[in-house]
Amino acid sequence: MIDASIQPILEKALLDERLDYDDGLTLFKSYDLLSIGNAADLIRKRIHPEPYVTYIVDRNINYTNVCHVDCDFCAFYRHMKDLEAYTLSRQVLGQKIQETIDLGGVQILLQGGLHPRLKLGWYEDLLRWIKANYDIHIHGFSPPELDWFAKINKISLIETLTRLRDAGLGSIPGGGAEILTDHARDTISPKKCTAAEWLEVMRQGHLVQLKSSATMMYGHVESYGERVEHLLRLRDLQDETGGFTAFICWSLQPNNTRLEHMPASGSFEYLKTLAISRLMLDNIPNFQSSWVTQGPKIGQLSLKFGANDMGGTMIEENVVSQAGTIYCMPMEEIERLVVELGYVPKQRNFFYEIIN
Repeated sequence: MIDASIQPILEKALLDERLDYDDGLTLFKSYDLLSIGNAADLIRKRIHPEPYVTYIVDRNINYTNVCHVDCDFCAFYRHMKDLEAYTLSRQVLGQKIQETIDLGGVQILLQGGLHPRLKLGWYEDLLRWIKANYDIHIHGFSPPELDWFAKINKISLIETLTRLRDAGLGSIPGGGAEILTDHARDTISPKKCTAAEWLEVMRQGHLVQLKSSATMMYGHVESYGERVEHLLRLRDLQDETGGFTAFICWSLQPNNTRLEHMPASGSFEYLKTLAISRLMLDNIPNFQSSWVTQGPKIGQLSLKFGANDMGGTMIEENVVSQAGTIYCMPMEEIERLVVELGYVPKQRNFFYEIIN
C-alpha cells in the first residue's frame, strides 16, 4: 500500500534537497518499502549511470580474537587466558595473504580484538612485513582498535594514524560503529570507544589521507530515531572531510551472543534501512550490499534498493560466522547475480577504480 505521508519526502530527495531528522524518522516508521526502494534506486542510477556493478576480491583476516571490551553482540572475542584465544603467526598470515593473491585478491581486511598487551610497534612491524613481502592493499584496524592503540600507547591519535600509514596501512574499515549514539553504545558495548571517539578517529584518519568506509549495525537496542542520528553524524563528517568512500549496513546477528534473546531483523527491515540510508547519505557515493548477513538473493535485491556494489568475495570471514550466519560466494556467483539483473560485473579496488 502506498503511504501518502512519505511521498513529499521522497520527492524532496529526488529534487536533491537534503533530508532532515524528521524526514528520516518518518521514512523509518513507514511500511511502504517499494516507494522508498524505488526512490533509492532512482538516486543510485543518478549517481551511478554506468551499466555495471562493482565488487572486490578480498579476505577478512582477524589477526587476533583476544579482546578486553566484552561487547554484548559479539560471539568472536576471547579473553587472553581462554583456550580458544589466538594471535596469528606471520607464517599463517603469510599463507592467508598468498592464497588471497593467488585467487585474484587485491585487498585484505585486517582486524582483530582490542588486545591488552600488543603495542604500536608490533602493528607497525606487521604492516612493514606485509608490504615488504606481498603486493596487496591493507584495509585495516577499525576505529575502536585505532582509538585503543592511541590510549594503550599514551600517544595522540594523529601520531598513531600517521605511524601506521607510514608503515603501510592503506585505508580504515568502518567497523565498530554499531549505532553512533551514547545510549546504544553504553547499553551493548560500554567499554568500547564512544560515538564521538569513533567519529574523531575517522576525522583524523581522513586528515592524514587515509580514506575509509562507514558502517551501521542496527536491529538491537536502538530506536529509529537513533538510526537517523547515526546517518546524520556520518553525513556531517563527510561534509567536513569527504573521506568516506562507501557505506555498509547490516543487522545484528544475535546467535551465540548475550543478545541472543533478541529477534533478528529480517530482509524487509534490511532493504528499508539500506534504501533510507541511500536517500539520507547524499554525499557518500558507494553503497555495498550486505549479502554476508542477508544471503545471496537479498544481496542481489539490494542492487534495486540503493546499493551499487556487491562488496567483497569474503574468501574468509570469522566474526559474523561465529554468530551462526555463514554465507559465502565465489567470484563466479557474484558475477552471475549481477548479470541476472542486467548489469555488467566489474572488479574494483578499495578506491572503486575498475581493475578488470
